[in-house]
Amino acid sequence: MTATPLTIKQWRRAEYERLVDLGVFAGEALELIDGQLIVAEPRGAYHASAISAAEYVFRGVLPPGWIVRTQMPVSLDDLSEPEPDLVVVEGRPGDYRHAHPQHPAILIEIAESSLEFDRVSKGSLYARAGIVDYWIVNLVDHVLEIHRGPEPDPSAPHGWRHRAVTRLTPPAIATPLLLPSCAIAVRDLLP
Repeated sequence: MTATPLTIKQWRRAEYERLVDLGVFAGEALELIDGQLIVAEPRGAYHASAISAAEYVFRGVLPPGWIVRTQMPVSLDDLSEPEPDLVVVEGRPGDYRHAHPQHPAILIEIAESSLEFDRVSKGSLYARAGIVDYWIVNLVDHVLEIHRGPEPDPSAPHGWRHRAVTRLTPPAIATPLLLPSCAIAVRDLLP
């Protein structure tokens, strides 16, 4: 008897969004990552607290015309619609009534058990999408990792990576590339 090779269905973002609209995934925490449905990391109290802290910090420093979206989809390309912990996007909430943001100024993941996945797989995916400012609030090592400079890298999971990674600890201050007037105290991101 010969084994039949497995076929993996690669989902397109439009298909995924249609199934979401129909309620097929109601109650399931899923993300579309490069055509695959990935179960999102469960959020314990520490992780949830860190999300709230980051949201609070960013809402306090953003100038008018910028908003924070928490755990909401971002449309990166035809195969990917992740739900990062936070994104900072230009505009007002109503601007995203008919479509998810595509080009966040800052994309932030709060990482505990998902740290390696957020660094390697999501980092490569975000670099491929041209995200120039990707931050990981690393709850394991108690540092803020800032990933910048997307560039092609055939050895990366999605063919791209960020060329520069800076690790900051308190009392350092982080400044978003597209919002240089916003100073973020690293200690405020690490509960």
